[in-house]
Amino acid sequence: MVNQQCYLEVLMRLWESVRRKRPGIWPDKWILHHDNAPAHDVLRVCKFLAKNSITKMDHPPYSSDLAPCDFWLFPKLKNVLKGKGFADLSDIQRNVKTLLQGILENDFQECFCQWHHRLTKFIPSQGENFEGNSSH
Repeated sequence: MVNQQCYLEVLMRLWESVRRKRPGIWPDKWILHHDNAPAHDVLRVCKFLAKNSITKMDHPPYSSDLAPCDFWLFPKLKNVLKGKGFADLSDIQRNVKTLLQGILENDFQECFCQWHHRLTKFIPSQGENFEGNSSH
């Protein structure tokens, strides 16, 4: 389970990694998109985002089908890992890390094209059900 402390630690590592690896977009061209999980909106996380001038893109409530992790990344990982046996937690972590490192830039570009397409369908519907929206 991801609680506020766990999420804050992940955010700190992400923040440092983006700052170090992508200085060309740092800090004013970087926008964080995360969903409405309770750990994402706690005061400590909001203070961290504000303190570090991280712009947050709001996510519509009850719209997990608009989160790239939910419609793209998790199914991508699940399809490969499904049915495999693992010796322990570190074996799972090693396998997931290998898969994540193998995702190509074109795969990410396709993901964000899908995300844009979903958003352009969602916004005019004002959150109402539309074809391809499975969260309602």
